Amino acid sequence: MAIVPKAPTFYTPFGSAGPARRHISQVQTTPMISLEAHRDGTILPVRAQPGARRNEIRGEQDGALKVSVTQAPEKGKANKALIEVLAKSLGLKKSQMELLSGETSHQKRFLARGVSPVELQARIEPLLRR
Repeated sequence: MAIVPKAPTFYTPFGSAGPARRHISQVQTTPMISLEAHRDGTILPVRAQPGARRNEIRGEQDGALKVSVTQAPEKGKANKALIEVLAKSLGLKKSQMELLSGETSHQKRFLARGVSPVELQARIEPLLRR
């Protein structure tokens, strides 16, 4: 007959609290958006989610900024809403945001005019920490 060791038990002032549990600390990392330098500013990859309940920055997905908008993806309405949400969230003018590619796709690339990649990353980081 084999003897199986019992899991260690830790004690509190109120008696036994059950088997000891090991605490594994988690390392938090800030998600990285794949920004590209452009001669006129910075290219920002965006994962669009049209038809959502509210307009908001939702985080990072596959190196792109995930943005949801309430507008339906018809006749460019969602793209205009994306520009408004991005400009407001990043503290830019709407005229500084331009859609470069992905007009009919969920994966889009926007140009943030007059903003360096370092500056844009600094503006994005607080949005991802919420």
